[in-house]
Amino acid sequence: MNPYKILIVDDDVDVLSAAKLLLKRNFEKVEIEKNPEKIPFLLNNYTFDLILLDMNFMRDVNTGKEGFEWLDKVLDLNPKQKVILFTAYGDVEMAVRAIKSGATDFVLKPWENDKLLATILTALGKKDEAKAEETAEGWKRDIIGNSEAMQKVFDTIERVAQTDANILILGENGTGKDLVAKAIHRLSNRSSNSYVQADLGAVSETLFESELFGHKKGAFTDAKEDRTGLFEEAHGGTIFLDEIGNIPMTLQSKLLTVIQNRTITQVGSNKQKNIDVRLITATNEPIYDRVQERSFRQDLLFRINTIEIHLPPLRDRSNDIILIAEHFLNVYKKKYNRKITGISAALAKKLMHYPWPGNVRELQHAIERAVIMTQNASLMPEDFFAGNNQQQSTTFEETFQLEEMEKQLVVKTMKKFSGNITEAAKEMGISRQALYRRIEKYEL
Repeated sequence: MNPYKILIVDDDVDVLSAAKLLLKRNFEKVEIEKNPEKIPFLLNNYTFDLILLDMNFMRDVNTGKEGFEWLDKVLDLNPKQKVILFTAYGDVEMAVRAIKSGATDFVLKPWENDKLLATILTALGKKDEAKAEETAEGWKRDIIGNSEAMQKVFDTIERVAQTDANILILGENGTGKDLVAKAIHRLSNRSSNSYVQADLGAVSETLFESELFGHKKGAFTDAKEDRTGLFEEAHGGTIFLDEIGNIPMTLQSKLLTVIQNRTITQVGSNKQKNIDVRLITATNEPIYDRVQERSFRQDLLFRINTIEIHLPPLRDRSNDIILIAEHFLNVYKKKYNRKITGISAALAKKLMHYPWPGNVRELQHAIERAVIMTQNASLMPEDFFAGNNQQQSTTFEETFQLEEMEKQLVVKTMKKFSGNITEAAKEMGISRQALYRRIEKYEL
């Protein structure tokens, strides 16, 4: 049994059944999905070592167009994801195109079992950065910082990850609470199982129980089929409840009962189900003040904060600012194919003195905007700051929105290459499919 997780996406249920029957004898976990529209949800909530992706779904009979579109979306979500495309209508030209578009390999249907297994094992056997990120040191690439405050955070993560203790992560918006939760899961004994994230601030009170615990068909007006809740999806793995401080008092008792008893009851059912999850929660709220105000249950707080991790705001670790800025500069100059040498000394000084109310997330977006808009060889203060008096200009120019700037970049690049999609995509550092999506998005 190989310790890998495989996802198969195909609209043919017979193909799904046959592939799963074959692969589940050889791999630790095999998931199947008929609807490719669910790919973004799956990749945002679970980790797969390899995806087997059909090239032709209902909308597109035999050109492979949909397969390339979904391949592009998968690689947008995770550039290091291993993907093997398969189709009943393949040829050498399509195979070459698939590899050039980022696929790991290509398989024709109907496949030979031994050959399909060999292709998958070969793809999984290639060591790359994706596997390196699963090591004890690799997770730190996502959470950047050399400051003493962040070293304490790293130390706590490593100490608690392999326990099943409930973790409460405290920190302002944009400090990276979700990255810490993912790091704990990655280092835990549950890392090969599901990681499920729920933003409780975005879940309405009426749908709270249905989203978290699931429901039975007919439980309410729109319950047209049974639905598995997030706790059940996370069974055996980790569930991360973000913005837990936003739960109204009426629902806190229900969540407390689930955490205490480790059982859920679906809406419309009276049957309890046992759940085995590692619970990680987070909030940007002053949670202890909320307890004093009696707007957050003290007994619930006691249950969720066996271990607390405090993420410092970016303004309190100014020595990390340039390190983080350079990281995002490398990311976005590659994404937008911009030849930018670095960050000027004048800009570095201003970045370190800006208070960053939006923390790392604000810095990330600011770097992306600057990379798109700058006309300079290196990033300068004018790429970030505005105001007549440069010495007092500590507020970022917010008049440009990222989507508008991206639209301008697409228009400018298309004009430069007289509408040549291939050349324009190459100039922007994205695939042709990604450029087509942006053209459609902005109705160009």
